[in-house]
Amino acid sequence: MGTAGQQNGPDRRALLRAAVAVPAAGAATAAFETAPARATTTGGGGRFDTESPRFALAVLPDTQYLFDADSADPEPLRATFRYLVAERAEANIAFMTHLGDVTEHGTEDEIGRAADTFRTLHGKVPYSVLAGNHDIPSSTDDQRGDTAYLAAFGPERYASMPTFRGASPDGYNSYHVLRAAGREWLVLALDWRVSDKGLRWAQGVLDAHPTLPAVLTTHDIAWSDDDGKAQLSDNGERLWNGLVRGNDQIFLALGGHYWPPGRTVLTNDDDNDVHVHITNYQDRYYGGAGMIRTYSFDLARGVIDVETFAPWFLARDPEKRTPLEAETIELTGPVDRFSLSVDFAERFRGFAPVVPPRPRPASAVMPRGTVAYWRFDESGSAPGASVADGTVVRDLTGHGNDLVVSRLHASGPSALTWSADHHPGQPAHASLRFDGGKSPDRGAILTTRAGAALNSAKLTRGYTIETFIKLPDPFEGDHAWMGILSWEGRNGDVGKTTGWSPLEPTCSLNLSPERFLQFVVYPERQDADPTSWSHALPVGRWTHVAVVNDGRRTVLHVDGSKIARNPAQPSTGIATLGKPFVIGATQFDESFGQGFYGWIGDTRIVDRPLPVRDFLKPPA
Repeated sequence: MGTAGQQNGPDRRALLRAAVAVPAAGAATAAFETAPARATTTGGGGRFDTESPRFALAVLPDTQYLFDADSADPEPLRATFRYLVAERAEANIAFMTHLGDVTEHGTEDEIGRAADTFRTLHGKVPYSVLAGNHDIPSSTDDQRGDTAYLAAFGPERYASMPTFRGASPDGYNSYHVLRAAGREWLVLALDWRVSDKGLRWAQGVLDAHPTLPAVLTTHDIAWSDDDGKAQLSDNGERLWNGLVRGNDQIFLALGGHYWPPGRTVLTNDDDNDVHVHITNYQDRYYGGAGMIRTYSFDLARGVIDVETFAPWFLARDPEKRTPLEAETIELTGPVDRFSLSVDFAERFRGFAPVVPPRPRPASAVMPRGTVAYWRFDESGSAPGASVADGTVVRDLTGHGNDLVVSRLHASGPSALTWSADHHPGQPAHASLRFDGGKSPDRGAILTTRAGAALNSAKLTRGYTIETFIKLPDPFEGDHAWMGILSWEGRNGDVGKTTGWSPLEPTCSLNLSPERFLQFVVYPERQDADPTSWSHALPVGRWTHVAVVNDGRRTVLHVDGSKIARNPAQPSTGIATLGKPFVIGATQFDESFGQGFYGWIGDTRIVDRPLPVRDFLKPPA
């Protein structure tokens, strides 16, 4: 039904845009099937990517004024469906859910016309539909029996959809399981008035899928005044107390029925957020014109971006749009266009905890050509304990490139400590915490012994140098140009003349004042200093760094992604001088100043270029 808490006020504004980009997004059965969802193709729309960390859920509210006896006009809804089909691959649209009140009177003619309109979408984008109070003959619950709505939008309609998993015995409630962002999600589509029997069915669905995050869709759950602050309706209170609050899986609950739109955040029994939203635009020009809302999930950024727009008007020639069409293309108010910050792993931890990978043995991460590999998970290395000078960290390849700990200047015990902190994808679940800095210069280093093979390694066939680092948050003090790893010596001593200074070492990985990684190398065969620069590194988060040289040029990768500022200069090998390799600082004129500030984890050197798939951090 279209019902207003209060009539929609005149303060709603729309952005006039020529284009809108959607972010990167059988018979009734009570059986809980577990067949896997699968990617589906769309007619002309491309393939939906089930593994991308970004996908979209499309939400369609009350369309009743488009199917109102002889004044019906299904064209706006067809335009919406054509848009979803055409944009499915680009926006990675996983699913569409209708929030009820498909029609105005629920007559066979209106229902039939609506059902025919849905053929534009059918078989191309999976969807669910639920009954609103205008779709059925009376305000009864889901035990009302046969209706024109049930005949057209009952379970048989969804039987061929790969997402459909079942319906309540009465046929008015259904659920779908989607695969998106590399995991499964549950969508519950509940009748506008769910009976106690229907609630027990819904609870059974959740019980049968206890690890799936769930989106609840229904027609009537909340209402709002013009301030956009939603509050539960009487039926919403019943759903909240009878189903939502006790099931931590339900993190998003969507309803229509009322206008204006609104949203709120409630706290469930597990002390977690549940986002409750009203989506309804039937009071807008042309009955809402088939306006769609997209919930674009971005698990990489930890957000859900929400947009509301009318594809029917969007497709029109901008020069020919009427004023009302132009102002209804897209809604940009705070309840129509917004972003939700969601730490998905943390929000879902109570029912679907992320199981951290187990440590990987050294033998599993030493491919052919591994020259040196160090990790800091020594037995007896208690987290927080100081790492004493003279401590030896073994080169696990057996090549003898062991590292020995020493402190810089007059640094104390806290300059280097054992830590259990580590990158989630790191083979060893441990690291070293360096407390280096300036004024005065301080820190700690790990160096290879005199005569170690690595000291003189030229690596002219190419190389891969990898490490894991984490910068503290807050990143306090002046740590400009602190070194992460390097070879000792002066490039001028091997005849290099073109670099910034003949006093800097022949190879080093450093951090600029802007927190940009700098990898500078003086090649064995060229008189040059090709230098790679990354973007600003984040603080408080682990970063995997890989330097890959194929014998011709060098490419720096951060978290498996190639950076932009890699030099095109030829670069063959490293002009080492037989002097130690160092973790924790960089020399200038064969002297150390400040040491590294932060954490360093597993570090590996291989004498050939490795593809991303073989990095210490497996690709996501």
